[in-house]
Amino acid sequence: MHTISPDTSALHLRVGFEMEYLLPQPTPMILALNIHYSRASDLQRPDYLITSPAVPVTAYRDAFGNWCSRLVAPAGSFVLRADAVLRDHGLPDAYEPWAQQIPVEHLPEATLVYLLGSRYCETDQLSAVAWQLFGNSPTGWDRVQAICDFVHQHIEFGYHHARRTRTAWEAYAEGQGVCRDYAHLAIAFCRCMNIPARYCTGYLGDIRIPAVPGPMDFAGWFEAYLGDRWYTFDARNNTPRIGRVLMARGRDACDVALTNTFGPNTLQRFNVWADEIQL
Repeated sequence: MHTISPDTSALHLRVGFEMEYLLPQPTPMILALNIHYSRASDLQRPDYLITSPAVPVTAYRDAFGNWCSRLVAPAGSFVLRADAVLRDHGLPDAYEPWAQQIPVEHLPEATLVYLLGSRYCETDQLSAVAWQLFGNSPTGWDRVQAICDFVHQHIEFGYHHARRTRTAWEAYAEGQGVCRDYAHLAIAFCRCMNIPARYCTGYLGDIRIPAVPGPMDFAGWFEAYLGDRWYTFDARNNTPRIGRVLMARGRDACDVALTNTFGPNTLQRFNVWADEIQL
C-alpha cells in the first residue's frame, strides 16, 4: 500500500484591504481589487467586495482577463473592504536558469503586445540604454536576471519617493522609486531586449522572512516570457519569495489600477494585510 506524504510546505494566507474615500458627489468607480481567477481554486474564504454604505456592484473581465467591479459610490464617506483566506503551496517563485529566450519571429502572438512600449514603459527612450547595458549579456533567464540586478541596485527604494506619474525613463533618470518603478524599468529593459514582459500587482506579505520595516501595501512585480511560459521576477526584492498572491496583470500599472474614480475624491484611509495564519 502506498501512502501520500503531506505537503509540509503548504500554508494558509489571510489577505485583504480596507480603503476609505471621501467623495463630494456620486462617483462611478472601476475596481481591480479581486484576487486573480488563476487562484480561485485556492480560496477558502472568498474575497467578496464589501462596501459601506452598500451599493449595487457589477463585474466583468477586462481585455487582460482581470476581474473588475463597477459601482457608483455615493457622496460622503465610502469604504471598500475585502478579507480572504487562501491556501498557498508555500514554495518560492520558480527558478529555472535554463529557460531560453525565444526569437521574436517565433513568439506566440498573444505575447507580442508585451514587447511594445506603453504608458509607463517607454521602450523608445530606453532602447539605446538597454542595449548598451545588456547587449553583451547571455540571453534568456540570465539576461532577465541581469536586468533585475541592475534595476535593484540602480533605484533607491523609499515610500517618500512614491509618485504615481513616474515612468520607467524617469525612474532610470532619477534613480529612486517604489516597487512599481522597479517593475516598470525592468519591464521596459526586457522589452527593449526583445523579451515580452508584463506588469503584475497583488499581495506580497513578509511570509517566512524577517519583517520589513514600513507600512504594508499592495506590491508590483513583473513576468517575463521565456521558453514556453511566463516566469515571475521581482526587481524590487530580487530574490524568490513565498506567498505571492496575484490580483491583476497588464502592460503596466495603468492597465491594473486598483481603482479608477470618475470624479473628484480624497483617499482618507488605506490599509492592506497579507499574513500567514494557522487553521
